Amino acid sequence: MNVNPDDLLVLLAVSRTARFTAAAQALGLNHTTVSRRIASLEKALGGRVLARAPGGWELTVLGAQAVQAAEQVEAVVGALGPAGRAPDPITGVVRMTATDGFSAYIAAPAVARLRRDHPGLSVEVVTMTRRALQQRSGLDIEVVVGEPQVHRAEAMRLGEYMLGMYASRAYLAEHGTPATVAELNDHPLVYFVDSMLQVDDLDAPRRLVPAMRDGLTSTNVFVHVEATRAGAGIGFLPCFMGDLHPDLVRLLPAEIAELLPYWMVLRPDSLRRPAVAAVVQALREQMAEHREWLLGRGKTSPAAP
Repeated sequence: MNVNPDDLLVLLAVSRTARFTAAAQALGLNHTTVSRRIASLEKALGGRVLARAPGGWELTVLGAQAVQAAEQVEAVVGALGPAGRAPDPITGVVRMTATDGFSAYIAAPAVARLRRDHPGLSVEVVTMTRRALQQRSGLDIEVVVGEPQVHRAEAMRLGEYMLGMYASRAYLAEHGTPATVAELNDHPLVYFVDSMLQVDDLDAPRRLVPAMRDGLTSTNVFVHVEATRAGAGIGFLPCFMGDLHPDLVRLLPAEIAELLPYWMVLRPDSLRRPAVAAVVQALREQMAEHREWLLGRGKTSPAAP
């Protein structure tokens, strides 16, 4: 068996992006060359290394074995840095998805801090609120709300955050302040679009105050915050976002307090990459450092000095 190391590195790039075009761009090649390199590798190994999946290309069992060898090649090549200076292993692109609030207030400052010491690191964050995927081609890290049910993946609990009911001071002055949970039913709700909500753990308003009618709904939590501040109704907001705004008042905190967990999901091979492991650690440290704020017990955000 005569395997070309360059072919292994091409496979490694495809495994991390799930697409030939993205791998080609990362490597400075064209799509045809990537396809040809994969075909050459499969011929040398005597079997398929990639299989089509809904999210792109997935590694076969043979492909996963080849990627382990490719990572060793990458490590050896990376060790050939400038004389007298050890190369930084925390480099390259890490791709992750997370909810809007987590991405802005946890992931962004955590990555910014990490990149000060590792400028060769690049992190792509796609914001979405959904269940964990069963196929995560080209994705290193997922952060989801609620415990995920996944196969062929590593899942770890990151921490918790609190949600509560909020209204603007101007809205309360005009419409009155509800004194009981039952009185919330007289006000419009600002929250997620019910028909598009994929995460069961986020259905609390419909469970706690089922008669509360929708006022303004959106798939983006930042819209929830700004609509609540503008007086569109009473918003069910993450406390770590609502508490940042002095024009918002939290309502009935003893009765309406929904504690939800953040979970992180990774491909089994992802943590072998120093860059992914470093981002994971940075996220965990950021969560731990701001635990009280996430639980609605303080108003210090990650961006605060």
